[in-house]
Amino acid sequence: MSVLKSGAKRLLGRAGFDIVRSTRIQGGVDDFIPFEATMRAARAAELSVGDYIDEVMNGTPGATQTTMDELRALGVFAAHPNTVLEIGPGSGRYLEKTLKECSPGRYEIYETAQPWANYLVDAFSVFAQPTAGCSLAPTSDASIDLVQAHKVFNTVTFLYASRYFFEMARVTRPGGLIVFDVMTETCLDPATVRTWATKGGAGHGSFPAAMPRRTCVDLFATLGCSLEASFLAPMGVASTEVLVFRKRD
Repeated sequence: MSVLKSGAKRLLGRAGFDIVRSTRIQGGVDDFIPFEATMRAARAAELSVGDYIDEVMNGTPGATQTTMDELRALGVFAAHPNTVLEIGPGSGRYLEKTLKECSPGRYEIYETAQPWANYLVDAFSVFAQPTAGCSLAPTSDASIDLVQAHKVFNTVTFLYASRYFFEMARVTRPGGLIVFDVMTETCLDPATVRTWATKGGAGHGSFPAAMPRRTCVDLFATLGCSLEASFLAPMGVASTEVLVFRKRD
């Protein structure tokens, strides 16, 4: 069943690509971006999976690469992180580009969509941890150099995201980095709210989910993490704010 975002309709009309996003998006990437259909559609469009999702499904060509370019410019990969953990990598479009920026000895993922998790393990030799709610319990305290999550916390409830924040700070080593994006008030001026309300599609129970910026900054401060940088990244009809925290020594 296809859902055409306004940003993708014109691209589809010119190129003849089909969009395979399901209307059953409450369950996460496994329902929202179905594995088999997405892989077939990407091959038919002669695009990588990541480019297909950016260009056709989301109508935001180059969005993933733009985010990675910003993170590189900020020095996120400069220390050559040896351990990386990603929450909700889904199709792996950020994971793949991260591996082009650094060569970690261990890359852990927490992905609830089993077909996508299996694909990422086979394609990129990452280590899939068992998932249980908002817990990162299988990962040891202070063991990860870079913890990241992209396009995850603007799709879940406030408390769901907040519980993950505690876990992210716990597993990050002193001096390590935490990178994630949330839809803060910076992204929600009145014109943008109107755009979401009128052009953002039917939506569902948690997407798009807002998160106060000050709440994030203050919470991570209590967890020994300082905000180092932030920038806006495209998401659907509007934007999301990427936050970069460093855990203090």
